[in-house]
Amino acid sequence: MATPSTLSIGHCRPHPSPSLPSRLSSSFLPLQTAAAPRLSFRIPTAPRHRPVVAMSMEAGIGVMGTKLGMMSYFEPDGTVVPVTVVGFREGNIVTQVKTQATDGYDAVQVGYRRVRDRKLTKPEMGHLQKAGAIPMRHLQEFRLQAVDGFEPNQRLVVDEVFKEGELVDVSGTTIGKGFQGGIKRHHFKRGPMTHGSKSHRQLGSIGAGTTPGRVYPGKKMPGRMGGTKRKIRKLKIVKIDKDLNVVMIKGAVPGKPGNLLRIAPAKIVGKNIPKS
Repeated sequence: MATPSTLSIGHCRPHPSPSLPSRLSSSFLPLQTAAAPRLSFRIPTAPRHRPVVAMSMEAGIGVMGTKLGMMSYFEPDGTVVPVTVVGFREGNIVTQVKTQATDGYDAVQVGYRRVRDRKLTKPEMGHLQKAGAIPMRHLQEFRLQAVDGFEPNQRLVVDEVFKEGELVDVSGTTIGKGFQGGIKRHHFKRGPMTHGSKSHRQLGSIGAGTTPGRVYPGKKMPGRMGGTKRKIRKLKIVKIDKDLNVVMIKGAVPGKPGNLLRIAPAKIVGKNIPKS
């Protein structure tokens, strides 16, 4: 008679298979009746370790600004360059300096855009008052390799942080387009408009019916477009105007005029960011 390869939990056999581990066979009773309660057991497994999620390290301290719009900038040789104008209102102020001893990592928290006191909660006001800073709407953190030279309530001057000709990474929220179809969202082609065609801007077939009998995850389909965080890397600073307190950055950046932007030195592995 062949030894069964499966084990019933509700009604255990009187003699477990000798191939089962001794720690499992010792937990079963010699005989189970119909009225007896069901047995349950847990096989010990190795503990799962969560992967360590590390914050991205910046190449240097950055600032926050407000997108004002785009314009054409004429270089001395007559070349026309499309630029995005970024303003900084009252400027950026250091609100907290984090170190290895206090927080386990080195970072500088920066505040931007002054608001009225009643626009903030009491915990937010207490946090800013501790640093001696004015009430500010936005707080962002820049994780650095070293925080030497930074102190609370220190004002960051743009022309001291960046220089003309440097490359920066600009982050922001893209313009929300709402629910859009496949043509606008994924640049699909439309169908013929004549000869009795009834498929003009429709998506069309999205998969086979027999195999695999389902739609693959990640299929490009109509859906919500825009309104997400994006980073444009390695944009060149064309001009820094100290009188107007604006910076002109070559090219387009995420968002519409009035949106918040995060500007940080461009990360170049091996140059200002370690390879490991």
